[in-house]
This record gives sequence, C-alpha cells and structure tokens, in this order.
Amino acid sequence: MTNKTIETDASVEAYLSAISPDQKQTDCRVIADMMQNLTGHSPKMWGPSIVGFGRYHYKYESGREGDALRTGFAARAQNISIYIMPGYQDFEDELSRLGKHKIGKSCLYIKRLSDVDVSVLEEMIAKGLRLLAKKYPE
Repeated sequence: MTNKTIETDASVEAYLSAISPDQKQTDCRVIADMMQNLTGHSPKMWGPSIVGFGRYHYKYESGREGDALRTGFAARAQNISIYIMPGYQDFEDELSRLGKHKIGKSCLYIKRLSDVDVSVLEEMIAKGLRLLAKKYPE
C-alpha cells in the first residue's frame, strides 16, 4: 500500500488563491501564517489539497514506513481540516476552551476562525508539534 499524501511541488499560493468563499481563503491564510511561525518551515503541498509544514519519517511495527507532515490544514467543502499529528487524546483542556469544532483521529474540523479562540488553536498546534517531536525529533 502506498501513501498517496506525499509532498509535491505544486504551488501553495495557487491552492490558497483558489479557495472560496473569500472568508475561508482569508482564514486559511491566517492558519498558514500561524503554522509557518510555529514550525519555522515554509508551506508545501501534500497531495492535491493539504498544506503541510515540516515533515517526519515514521516506521510502524508492521514495517510500513513513510514521511508525513508535522502539521497542516486543508480547505474542504464544509470546513477547514487542521492536522495535529499526535491526535487529540491529550487535548481535553484545550478542546474545552477552543470553541465550535469537531474532531477526528488527527483532524480538527472548524467552519471558520471566528468560531474558535485563535490563541487556543495556536496553543494546540504548538503542543501537537512538541508531542510529535518527542517521538520524531526534527
């Protein structure tokens, strides 16, 4: 099985410019700036629709291995997906303070930035990066 979500040379600016409506595009640009500041990495496209920052190499006990983004986001039809790679099992306090959201395994779904406390979101992304660095140092 191959990993379809790999880093590409596609233009992040072209992806961001194509996001609509305008408010979602603005929100994604704010998130991109936040993630770049937190990681120190320039944005890269991962697959056709994920903007990622940084990378790490993983290897499972099964022997499967690959590269993944350290953090990132994607503009989806109904929401913005934010990827905090360690998952959310250690984020109960932050999630209770964040505002309107839904979560998946490594995805945080928000409709718009105005629905959440942006400082809590930034805190969560930073914490996720710290937790990931313990297992996968840069």
